[in-house]
Amino acid sequence: MSVATALTAAVVLGGPGLSAVAEPAPRGIAPEADTAHHGRVSLWGDRLGVLLRTGNRGPSPLADVTVRLRFSVPLAAAQQLPPGCLRGDSRTVLCATGPLPAAGEARRTTVGLRLAGRPAEVVVRVDTLWNGGASDRNRRNDTHEVLAPATGDRYAF
Repeated sequence: MSVATALTAAVVLGGPGLSAVAEPAPRGIAPEADTAHHGRVSLWGDRLGVLLRTGNRGPSPLADVTVRLRFSVPLAAAQQLPPGCLRGDSRTVLCATGPLPAAGEARRTTVGLRLAGRPAEVVVRVDTLWNGGASDRNRRNDTHEVLAPATGDRYAF
Protein backbone atom coordinates (compact mmCIF):
# COMPACT_ATOMS: atom_id res chain seq x y z
CA MET A 1 0.00 0.00 0.00
CA SER A 2 1.38 3.41 -0.92
CA VAL A 3 1.67 6.27 1.57
CA ALA A 4 -1.06 8.18 -0.33
CA THR A 5 -3.37 5.14 -0.16
CA ALA A 6 -2.66 4.69 3.56
CA LEU A 7 -3.39 8.36 4.27
CA THR A 8 -6.57 8.23 2.18
CA ALA A 9 -7.69 5.12 4.07
CA ALA A 10 -7.01 6.82 7.40
CA VAL A 11 -9.03 9.88 6.37
CA VAL A 12 -11.89 7.86 4.85
CA LEU A 13 -12.09 5.23 7.57
CA GLY A 14 -11.13 7.68 10.30
CA GLY A 15 -11.98 7.09 13.88
CA PRO A 16 -10.02 6.90 17.08
CA GLY A 17 -7.23 4.39 17.25
CA LEU A 18 -6.69 4.21 13.49
CA SER A 19 -3.32 5.48 12.34
CA ALA A 20 -1.46 5.42 9.06
CA VAL A 21 1.61 3.19 9.05
CA ALA A 22 4.77 4.87 7.82
CA GLU A 23 6.27 3.22 4.74
CA PRO A 24 9.58 3.76 3.00
CA ALA A 25 9.75 6.80 0.71
CA PRO A 26 8.15 6.11 -2.65
CA ARG A 27 10.39 5.79 -5.70
CA GLY A 28 10.91 8.90 -7.76
CA ILE A 29 11.84 11.15 -4.84
CA ALA A 30 13.99 14.03 -6.06
CA PRO A 31 17.75 13.72 -5.52
CA GLU A 32 19.43 16.19 -3.18
CA ALA A 33 22.13 18.58 -4.39
CA ASP A 34 23.57 21.87 -3.17
CA THR A 35 24.00 24.29 -6.07
CA ALA A 36 26.25 27.26 -5.24
CA HIS A 37 26.94 30.42 -7.28
CA HIS A 38 29.83 32.76 -6.56
CA GLY A 39 31.52 35.38 -8.65
CA ARG A 40 32.10 39.04 -9.41
CA VAL A 41 30.18 41.90 -11.00
CA SER A 42 31.73 45.04 -12.50
CA LEU A 43 30.05 48.12 -14.04
CA TRP A 44 31.75 50.82 -16.10
CA GLY A 45 29.86 53.17 -18.42
CA ASP A 46 27.28 51.14 -20.34
CA ARG A 47 29.17 47.86 -19.82
CA LEU A 48 28.45 45.22 -17.19
CA GLY A 49 30.65 42.19 -16.63
CA VAL A 50 29.58 39.10 -14.69
CA LEU A 51 32.01 36.30 -13.87
CA LEU A 52 30.11 33.37 -12.41
CA ARG A 53 31.27 30.08 -10.89
CA THR A 54 28.54 27.50 -10.38
CA GLY A 55 29.27 24.37 -8.37
CA ASN A 56 27.46 21.47 -6.80
CA ARG A 57 28.37 20.45 -3.26
CA GLY A 58 26.33 17.26 -3.61
CA PRO A 59 25.47 14.65 -2.61
CA SER A 60 23.87 13.95 -6.04
CA PRO A 61 25.27 14.97 -9.43
CA LEU A 62 23.23 17.34 -11.63
CA ALA A 63 22.78 16.91 -15.39
CA ASP A 64 22.46 20.68 -15.89
CA VAL A 65 21.59 23.89 -14.03
CA THR A 66 20.03 27.07 -15.39
CA VAL A 67 21.29 30.24 -13.72
CA ARG A 68 19.10 33.35 -13.88
CA LEU A 69 20.79 36.76 -13.94
CA ARG A 70 18.37 39.67 -13.41
CA PHE A 71 19.32 43.33 -13.66
CA SER A 72 17.72 46.47 -12.19
CA VAL A 73 18.18 48.32 -15.51
CA PRO A 74 17.33 47.22 -19.06
CA LEU A 75 19.96 45.67 -21.28
CA ALA A 76 20.75 47.04 -24.75
CA ALA A 77 18.71 45.30 -27.47
CA ALA A 78 21.74 43.78 -29.23
CA GLN A 79 23.91 41.48 -27.10
CA GLN A 80 26.73 39.05 -27.77
CA LEU A 81 26.02 36.25 -25.27
CA PRO A 82 28.29 33.25 -24.64
CA PRO A 83 27.21 29.77 -25.76
CA GLY A 84 24.57 28.34 -23.44
CA CYS A 85 23.10 31.77 -22.57
CA LEU A 86 19.99 33.51 -23.89
CA ARG A 87 17.84 36.54 -23.17
CA GLY A 88 14.85 35.93 -20.91
CA ASP A 89 13.51 39.48 -21.30
CA SER A 90 14.83 43.06 -21.36
CA ARG A 91 16.41 42.63 -17.90
CA THR A 92 17.13 38.89 -17.69
CA VAL A 93 19.77 36.49 -19.04
CA LEU A 94 19.57 32.71 -18.54
CA CYS A 95 22.67 30.50 -18.73
CA ALA A 96 23.01 26.70 -18.71
CA THR A 97 26.02 25.31 -16.86
CA GLY A 98 26.16 21.79 -18.26
CA PRO A 99 26.70 18.78 -15.96
CA LEU A 100 27.75 19.45 -12.37
CA PRO A 101 29.19 16.39 -10.61
CA ALA A 102 28.78 16.21 -6.85
CA ALA A 103 31.70 17.95 -5.13
CA GLY A 104 33.32 18.49 -8.53
CA GLU A 105 34.97 21.54 -10.03
CA ALA A 106 32.75 24.60 -10.53
CA ARG A 107 31.70 25.66 -14.04
CA ARG A 108 32.72 29.16 -15.15
CA THR A 109 30.47 31.48 -17.11
CA THR A 110 31.61 34.93 -18.20
CA VAL A 111 28.97 37.33 -19.49
CA GLY A 112 29.79 40.77 -20.90
CA LEU A 113 26.69 42.90 -21.38
CA ARG A 114 25.81 46.28 -22.79
CA LEU A 115 23.19 48.29 -20.92
CA ALA A 116 20.49 50.47 -22.51
CA GLY A 117 21.94 53.54 -20.74
CA ARG A 118 24.79 54.60 -18.48
CA PRO A 119 23.42 54.05 -14.94
CA ALA A 120 25.23 55.15 -11.79
CA GLU A 121 24.67 51.65 -10.37
CA VAL A 122 23.08 48.30 -11.16
CA VAL A 123 21.62 45.66 -8.88
CA VAL A 124 22.37 42.14 -10.12
CA ARG A 125 20.28 39.24 -8.82
CA VAL A 126 21.67 35.73 -9.28
CA ASP A 127 19.69 32.56 -8.59
CA THR A 128 19.05 29.02 -9.77
CA LEU A 129 16.06 28.85 -12.08
CA TRP A 130 16.27 25.10 -12.75
CA ASN A 131 18.37 22.25 -11.36
CA GLY A 132 16.67 19.21 -12.81
CA GLY A 133 14.23 18.91 -9.94
CA ALA A 134 16.83 18.25 -7.23
CA SER A 135 16.09 19.28 -3.66
CA ASP A 136 18.42 22.05 -2.42
CA ARG A 137 18.20 22.68 1.32
CA ASN A 138 20.76 25.51 1.27
CA ARG A 139 19.40 28.26 -0.99
CA ARG A 140 21.60 30.92 0.65
CA ASN A 141 24.57 30.04 -1.55
CA ASP A 142 22.73 30.10 -4.87
CA THR A 143 20.64 33.25 -4.39
CA HIS A 144 22.53 36.55 -4.35
CA GLU A 145 21.86 40.25 -4.82
CA VAL A 146 24.82 42.53 -5.60
CA LEU A 147 24.96 46.31 -5.93
CA ALA A 148 27.55 47.40 -8.49
CA PRO A 149 28.28 51.15 -8.62
CA ALA A 150 29.70 52.44 -11.94
CA THR A 151 33.28 52.55 -10.66
CA GLY A 152 34.75 49.69 -12.70
CA ASP A 153 35.57 47.90 -9.43
CA ARG A 154 34.74 44.21 -8.97
CA TYR A 155 32.07 43.38 -6.40
CA ALA A 156 32.09 39.79 -5.16
CA PHE A 157 29.20 37.54 -4.22
